[in-house]
This record gives sequence, structure tokens and C-alpha cells, in this order.
Amino acid sequence: MVRNLLVRGMLAGLVAAALALVFAWIFGEPQVGAAIALEERLGHAAHGIDPAHAVASPEPEPVSRGVQSTLGLATAVGVYGVAIGGVFALVFAFAYGRLGALGARATAAVIALGAFVTVELVPFLKYPPNPPAVGDPATIGRRTVVYFALVLISILLAVAALHIGRRLAPRYGTWNAVSLGLLAFLAAVTVVCVLMPAIDEVPPDFPAVLLWRFRLASLGVQTVLWTGLGLLFGVLAERVLDPYRAPAHSPTA
Repeated sequence: MVRNLLVRGMLAGLVAAALALVFAWIFGEPQVGAAIALEERLGHAAHGIDPAHAVASPEPEPVSRGVQSTLGLATAVGVYGVAIGGVFALVFAFAYGRLGALGARATAAVIALGAFVTVELVPFLKYPPNPPAVGDPATIGRRTVVYFALVLISILLAVAALHIGRRLAPRYGTWNAVSLGLLAFLAAVTVVCVLMPAIDEVPPDFPAVLLWRFRLASLGVQTVLWTGLGLLFGVLAERVLDPYRAPAHSPTA
């Protein structure tokens, strides 16, 4: 059964990635293109070159912008979706039946929501993504470390909050226990985000509208991905689990 769930998780992740890719092409790529054009204009201005008379570099790019925004983006999003779908299926297999009386669809939806909050939303609020022309290349290693450290801490805090909720449920009831677990998670995440080092490398003259649209599009891509994964996997998993869940009814004569 776990193998069947794993295959369906990877399939759901691939389909969800395709939906996220369409969203990225429509809403994300225009912002990336505008940021790259701005970066080129700033570079020309820094060297006293008129952008209208700028000469293209004789050295060809290793990967052209056209390939990056089409085949490269599709490959990256597809691989990411398949990998996330596989991990999602394994988490579902462990959690199914341990979240009360929730069925397959509800369990998948809860896991997708929790994963989106812990893996995407919490890091986004502290370290939002930046478009090209923003950020110091010399600090990319440090930025990567603190970002993934926050992702890991957020996941651990979510697991701890879930454990608190399960321990308190017999005494305070499911609703109160879940509420206390969420409050504990929010409080702990807030403290962690305050203590984590701040990173602000946005130039003061960078267009605020472009920055906001890029970040909103990035969050939208992840929202589409996790929503699609949760909904699609719930439907596929329900078909696998029905024979194990539904009692056999023999026809009466």
C-alpha cells in the first residue's frame, strides 16, 4: 500500500508542479524579466553606458534566458514536484489514521496546509525571495544557511506542536488541544524569527512595486503547488485506501 501511495504522490506532485508552472509563466516570469532588464540598465548606468547604444557581450551565456524561462524552469519545477510528492506520500502514510477520524482527503488537505505553512509561509515571512538585481553574491552562502535553518526549525516546531496537541486532547478535548498547539507553534515561531539574523539587501532605489509583485508571484507558485498536491493526492489516495477501510458487505439473497 505504501508503494502505491508513493507512486500516486509522485504523480500528484508532477501534476501540481505543472499547474504551478503555468502560474509561474503567467505571473512570475514577467517580474523576473523586468528585474533582469532593470539590472542591465543599472549596470550600464554604473559604467556610464547609454542603454540605447549598449553593445552585447561577445561571450555567449552558458544557458540563454529563453531556455531558462522555458525548459529550465519546467525541468526544475517538475523535479521539485515529483520529489515533494514522494515525501508527501510517505508523510501521509505515517499520519493517516493518527489524526483522529479524518479520511484520506481531509488528511491530505491538513498535511498540505501544515507543510505549506511550515516549509513555505514561515520562511517567506522572515526571508522573502528577491528578484535578480537584489542581493550581494558574496552573502549567498550565509543566506542559504539561515534560510534552510529556519525551514528545519519550523518543521521541528510544527512536530512539537502536534505532539502537544495529541497529549492535551484527552484532557482538554480535541478543539482546545489543537488551539493550544497552534498557539504554542505561533509563539515559538515568532520568537525564532525575532532571534534569527535579519537580511535586508534590497537597494533603496529598487522599485517597490516590482519587488512586491515578484514576492507575491513566488508565494502564489507555492500556494498552487501545495494546494494542487493536497487535493489531487487526497483523491488518488482515497482510491487506494478504500479496500482497506470500507467493510465488506455481502449481498443478501
